[in-house]
Amino acid sequence: MPADGRPAGGRPADDGGVPLGEFALLDVNRRRRTGVPEVVFGQGKTAEQIFALLAELRARDPEAPALATRCPAAVLDQAAARFPGEAVHADHAAGTVAVGTLPPARGRVLVLTAGTTDLPVARECAATLAVLGVGADLLADVGVAGLGRLLARLEELRAADCVVVVAGMDGALPSVVTGLVSAPVIGVPTSVGYGVAAGGMAAAATMLASCSPGLVVVNIDNGFGAAVHAAKVIRVGHR
Repeated sequence: MPADGRPAGGRPADDGGVPLGEFALLDVNRRRRTGVPEVVFGQGKTAEQIFALLAELRARDPEAPALATRCPAAVLDQAAARFPGEAVHADHAAGTVAVGTLPPARGRVLVLTAGTTDLPVARECAATLAVLGVGADLLADVGVAGLGRLLARLEELRAADCVVVVAGMDGALPSVVTGLVSAPVIGVPTSVGYGVAAGGMAAAATMLASCSPGLVVVNIDNGFGAAVHAAKVIRVGHR
């Protein structure tokens, strides 16, 4: 940030937040303060609110792409037309929209899913990592019900700088992975599973009670939060 306190876009900095209508107070300096920009959580917002927030974030911080997660279909379908001349990355599986050129990727995070049904959360994680300038690969459907699928990819697993493991049902996969690799492992419980899986509570409890030391666990279905933590791990390792 220049000495006069103005961000790169030329508008005055305001750590107290920037009002947008009567529905938002944008933390436009979050990226400079924490390394992670403010991100629009689309769930519960209208398409017009999401587009307005994305546009303001781009205007206030043009050096970084603006990201919205949990976007409704209308936003995913209309995003490219609403930002002509901008690079727009809309991922329907992830429910994310990124506006602006993605930064060069550094490091390597491997995102695993126990099952195919865990993919939307994993895709949210991968899309967020791309916006944060982190390289990410996705390896799907390698859960403990067929452990050979995971063991066949052990070399790839051990080559990663950080591993994000997305699992519902009994949530056992992160413990297994943590016992196999030296890299940091982040567990993401998902709300996938029958009856006693209790909307992800069983998976979350399993991960939190893991006997494999070093496993970090984020909230249920929080692919975004896992990506932010992984990005900070990569940033420290690539200074």
